[in-house]
Amino acid sequence: MAPLPGDRFPSPAGSLRSLTGEGSPPWIRAVTEDDLPALLRLDTEAFPSEPYPYFVLRQFLDVYGDHMLVLDDGTTLRGYVVATSPHAAGSWILSLVVTPGLRGRGLGRRLMREILHRLHAESVTSVRLTVEPGNDTAVVLYRSLGFTPEGEPRKDYFGPGQSRLVMRLAM
Repeated sequence: MAPLPGDRFPSPAGSLRSLTGEGSPPWIRAVTEDDLPALLRLDTEAFPSEPYPYFVLRQFLDVYGDHMLVLDDGTTLRGYVVATSPHAAGSWILSLVVTPGLRGRGLGRRLMREILHRLHAESVTSVRLTVEPGNDTAVVLYRSLGFTPEGEPRKDYFGPGQSRLVMRLAM
């Protein structure tokens, strides 16, 4: 596999204090079982009409725990990302969540860059994700990381009225 260009997916380093404006700098770390209630809170804040239920988050931890990262400021969790374990050199990003009040400060980008860095280190060559077509902020973020749409949004992808844009990144 050819190396990635210079800073395409460098592992995030250093303090995020300037991004949050709060006391303790958050850091990215692996999720633990003790984090599950906080992940449910994050999901409920971010997606009040359709958060992942606790049992789904529990199963994500059990199945994809090695590919589930949280953003921890020492007091509370501020975000998380989960990717599937690599299969046939591919992976899927299943969820990216950042506390609504902290969006637009680069935290989602930091989580994505870290998970992409880790997937690249595991020789993953392709990563996919889905996003609500009207979520312009997320679409812009994913495009800036190199993801491109796989055609037009897919109508009813997650059921009636739940269209999604499928995006892919070749690494």
